[in-house]
Amino acid sequence: MEHAAFDLTLIGLLALICQWLAWRLKLPAILPLLIAGIVMGPVTGLLQPDALLGDLLFPLVSLAVAVILFEGSLTLDFGDLRGHGHIVRRLVTWGALVTGIIAIVAARYTLGLSWEMASVLGAVLVVTGPTVVLPLLQTLRAREHLSQILRWEGILIDPVGAIGAVLVYEFVALGASNGAATYTLVLFAKTALIGFGLGGLGGYLWGCVLRHHWLPQRLHSFGTLMAMLTLFTLSNMLFHESGLLTVTVMGVWLANMRGVPTQQIIEFKETLSVLLISGLFILLAARLTTDQLAQLSWPAWAFLLILVGVARPLAVWVCTAGTRLNWREKALLAWLSPRGIVAAAVASLFAIKLENLGMPGAEMLVPVTFLVIISTVVVQSLLSRPIALALKVSEPPPTGFLIIGANPVARAIAKALEESGFTVRLTDNSWDAVQEARMAGLPVYYGNPLSEHAAQHLELTGIGHLLPLSPYRELNNLAVLHFEHVLGHGKVFRLAAGTGKHAHRHQEQALDHLPLVFGESVTYAQLSSVVHRGGEVRKAKLSASFSFEDYRQAHQDRLLPLFCIGPNGRIRVANDRVPLAPRAGDTVISLIQVDSPEY
Repeated sequence: MEHAAFDLTLIGLLALICQWLAWRLKLPAILPLLIAGIVMGPVTGLLQPDALLGDLLFPLVSLAVAVILFEGSLTLDFGDLRGHGHIVRRLVTWGALVTGIIAIVAARYTLGLSWEMASVLGAVLVVTGPTVVLPLLQTLRAREHLSQILRWEGILIDPVGAIGAVLVYEFVALGASNGAATYTLVLFAKTALIGFGLGGLGGYLWGCVLRHHWLPQRLHSFGTLMAMLTLFTLSNMLFHESGLLTVTVMGVWLANMRGVPTQQIIEFKETLSVLLISGLFILLAARLTTDQLAQLSWPAWAFLLILVGVARPLAVWVCTAGTRLNWREKALLAWLSPRGIVAAAVASLFAIKLENLGMPGAEMLVPVTFLVIISTVVVQSLLSRPIALALKVSEPPPTGFLIIGANPVARAIAKALEESGFTVRLTDNSWDAVQEARMAGLPVYYGNPLSEHAAQHLELTGIGHLLPLSPYRELNNLAVLHFEHVLGHGKVFRLAAGTGKHAHRHQEQALDHLPLVFGESVTYAQLSSVVHRGGEVRKAKLSASFSFEDYRQAHQDRLLPLFCIGPNGRIRVANDRVPLAPRAGDTVISLIQVDSPEY
């Protein structure tokens, strides 16, 4: 018992270290997790999942994969599928089909798998996923439309590809256990009927529970999790292995049912997924054996080369035919296709089930999938930026602003920046503030900017600075710490604490190295007070005959300089570390109190 407790604690510590390492290196977390599992399992033999969990291993993996597929399907809003361009729609439909067919043929003739096992492997490796694509896009800095294509393909291919993979597996598994083709088709139809029927019905009924608030708000997330797991288990009891399809359909139904609040459910998943997924992948990688790793000889590498060098480029060529993309842009899309969490989890679960059915070749699923994941993530992480620069499809250094808050202060400053030609994006948890920002024509994200949902849906293309302008000090500070790692030192500012500063001094110490935006004595309360009393954010062009001192004297010191834009378009943010020092030819953006001249 004590040995098992030690092993479980060790898995948790390893998961934490891997997550931290991925954060520091700006890599997808799946990479260090898999490497840690391989080191602990087949390399050193310190971790033996089958001996540790025994008969509980399969149910735990099965339930974890169900949670992963359900969470992915919750993000499949058909409005997003329609609203992000015909190229994205083609990539997640025809592109996935082309990739799957080529992968199946390659697996059959390079790995020597049966057509059934090749079909399962090909279907699993269609999925890329946002958890691996989005970290690459942060360092890639490709042109905005290319980043949008890759970003939304990664988000949408996750549930779409998962549904396809589950359907292929169900057909193959039924055939493996029953043999006769006609009988297999009948059983597959039964699986599809139960999966789509029970999943749709369960999604509708639970959507009604959430929409009419028949449960208290605090139980929505927990209740949804238990409803999903109950449907998963019930579906498997009605017909063997139909549960994965059921929970995937349930998630898609909830995502597209009007009036169903899924935001809190998705956020609840984040804490669960960090614990569940991190431990899961260490366990799955540790189950690899030296014999399986030894099978990764030249046929496996040949399969990998065909997958990334033939299947992906051909899929991109088919899906971008007749579009305005030039060959350089198409080449970048063809290059970037890392595999991620869904592929690893689904492959591992399918391998366990197919091995239990005595399916020849099932032992190849996991090592080949992990080879594809590790190779694509490592190589594309290292080479994507140089390739984008060589193809001349990179954006210049980003100059835009992410503003924490959509309150009147944030909106006034954002409007002035946008009118000056800078990209702005506001984020707030207040629906009223978000609506006000949208009515003002400002791009805004509704939700917690630190959440996993924000990591996937908060668009940072063109964003190079962070301004913490929320009235909530804790949110400002956490956002500063989070986005400093993303945007880099010198691009992120903190806001002066104001009253109660000494009581929170221990919280501020981690931010001491960052400059105070707009000055050491400027607080949110002061900014809000000026705006509330009618203060305005205005621009003024300086010249040899109209200096900054002239400008300040004209307003009798009722002026707070915020930004200075040089003749070359470079913007400087007022702070307590570096003097703003506006010169002739610069444009100054300032917050001006009431009763000031109109310039």
